[in-house]
Amino acid sequence: MSRRRRRKLPREPVEVLVEDLSHDGRGVATVEKKLFLHGALPGERVVARITDRKRSYDEGETLEVLEPAPGRIEPRCPQFGQCGGCSLQHLAPEEQIKAKHRTLVQNLTRIGKVEPDEFWEPLTGELWGYRRKARLSVRYVHKKERVLVGFRERYGRFVADMQECHVLDARIASQLPGLSTLIHSLEARRTIPQIEVACGDDTCALVFRNLETLVDSDLEKLRAYARESGIAILLQPGGPATVHNLEPAEVQLSFAFPDYGLELEFGPSDFIQVNADMNRKMVRRAIELLQPGPGDRILDLFCGLGNFTLPVATCAAEVVGVEGDQELVNKGRANAERNGLENAFFHAADLNEEPGAAPWLSQPYDKVLVDPPRSGAEFILPHVAASGARRLVYVSCHPASLARDAGILVHEHGFRLKGAGVMDMFPHTGHVESIALFEREA
Repeated sequence: MSRRRRRKLPREPVEVLVEDLSHDGRGVATVEKKLFLHGALPGERVVARITDRKRSYDEGETLEVLEPAPGRIEPRCPQFGQCGGCSLQHLAPEEQIKAKHRTLVQNLTRIGKVEPDEFWEPLTGELWGYRRKARLSVRYVHKKERVLVGFRERYGRFVADMQECHVLDARIASQLPGLSTLIHSLEARRTIPQIEVACGDDTCALVFRNLETLVDSDLEKLRAYARESGIAILLQPGGPATVHNLEPAEVQLSFAFPDYGLELEFGPSDFIQVNADMNRKMVRRAIELLQPGPGDRILDLFCGLGNFTLPVATCAAEVVGVEGDQELVNKGRANAERNGLENAFFHAADLNEEPGAAPWLSQPYDKVLVDPPRSGAEFILPHVAASGARRLVYVSCHPASLARDAGILVHEHGFRLKGAGVMDMFPHTGHVESIALFEREA
């Protein structure tokens, strides 16, 4: 086999006009083909260096901004540009929202061939300290005699040298230097590759991935840290099933929905929405759009541990939540019982494959809510259409899959896209979350 020939990189920098913003926050220019540039914003004229050549596009770095965009600002974080946790801190928040809105519009038009009756005002929340779930990388650097704790650098090979983080929950961000010192003091400093962060309303937990069994002195240091900081420490020596409490013996994580009088418990490894403030606003908007009534039967697909299911159950006759992860289904049932909701029912099913004759699917529903992963809800949409539901709220974490599914609902199943809008779940990143309402004529 012939060895793949490396594409030669140009030696000289190029001057380009940035035309657009990519989904990951890079500027997009054209030099023979598309050029994706770190550090560049739409409307800017920049000097760039091409760093990699692909078959259909190039990648590069911004060397100098000749004509800055009106929305360019000074990043708040000194690690911005190196740390991979944020990609848009150099763009004013209101311009970030405009860019995300453009992305939603472009995807609906280009992929789905649909246009909503209206676009809603964006849903926004706290800009800083919003991340209550995160995965921090850990690396012992022998030459520096230091342990780095933080997000991966932009290209993912190294760990950013973080002494602070403005998007992490402040209860954890304040601990970054201390965590570095703590891990450096351990015998296992070389065999702890990552820490999972999970914060509830009242309690935070850190799950240490330990590749080797910890010696007693290390265990005692971790316990002492937990007692002093008030942050729970758990260990994970193997797969997700091996996660167990170290200090304290029991860990209670939860978040509340004050508008609905609910409190949901979750585990440190469970999926929950990253942004607590935005999650409450998102659930409130979804329910406003869904309009559940006291006589309605509601189907909630990709329901997780009941993030939408249980608030909806306070307004409807019956809610059926369906989720592929059995453990989350169990948590949903437990949360329903804990909150005294007898009209919320949970089922486990893989919604990315043909559901067959599932009993929950053979029943009629008045309204449906879907909150799928990035892959979308393509496989289940024909069954949603067959359920008789006239109103569907779609919560999306990926505008391309939303656009594809919107096209299916509109062009194949007789729904009308009544409205759509972005939700800023991840400020300072290119990540676009959105919500859409579909209705079908009687």
